[in-house]
Amino acid sequence: MKKSVQNLKVISNVKLNDNHHLLQLHAPDQLESIIPGQFANILAVQSQSIFLRRPFSIHAVDYQKNIISILIKEVGEGTRSLANTPVNSSLNVIFPLGNGFSLPSSKEKVLLVGGGCGIAPLLHLAQVLSKGANDIYILLGARSAVDLVELDQYAVYGKVFTTTEDGSHGEKGFVTQHSILGTQLDSFSRIYCCGPEPMMKGVASKAKANSVSCEVSLENTMACGFGVCLCCVTETIQGHKCVCTDGPVFNINQLKWQI
Repeated sequence: MKKSVQNLKVISNVKLNDNHHLLQLHAPDQLESIIPGQFANILAVQSQSIFLRRPFSIHAVDYQKNIISILIKEVGEGTRSLANTPVNSSLNVIFPLGNGFSLPSSKEKVLLVGGGCGIAPLLHLAQVLSKGANDIYILLGARSAVDLVELDQYAVYGKVFTTTEDGSHGEKGFVTQHSILGTQLDSFSRIYCCGPEPMMKGVASKAKANSVSCEVSLENTMACGFGVCLCCVTETIQGHKCVCTDGPVFNINQLKWQI
């Protein structure tokens, strides 16, 4: 799908917990195919002091109803403004941007790993993978049970496992400490991962040690979305690349990570 600038109508704004909101945005025209892992840059029109757009993974897509869903965590004025956008108002959105995850050409056993806000692109990925009858396992981590959102939605598409730092849901500890990343890891053909960089490096290290293909979605600051501002540059084996145009998804073998 070619990127476009559209005013999308907010048809739903659901508060999932103290700092997460789920926005459903309706497009006036028929949506074309959006690759899981691509993102949208959204203008915080409700704020008078925020000028740069904020990037968000495209969380889910409903092509029949022309709806994209955006998961927002309030971390500053920009995200707070967007999270509290009233229903029936419009948001100016540039989408879809960047390169997404590569998909299996035939049925495979795959593992999706998300930590914190990194769970956002994995629901759309699970939606698409399920159409290929893939065997999908989903591992989600958060600080506590109240920070885990939409578990029932992920469970529609695969087997869901969780970790929480306080042990209030699933296994206690960090995502990288979950038992599924232990002796079972080499049973997967692919791992898809998004979350804090230390977490992704931990997963990447385990994937490499078990010779499992692994792709990660980087969360660098992406102010423009077009590779112009150079805020999101990351180091790869082919030199410096813009996360917003060459990513945000990279195979771990492309990155100059010490893992």
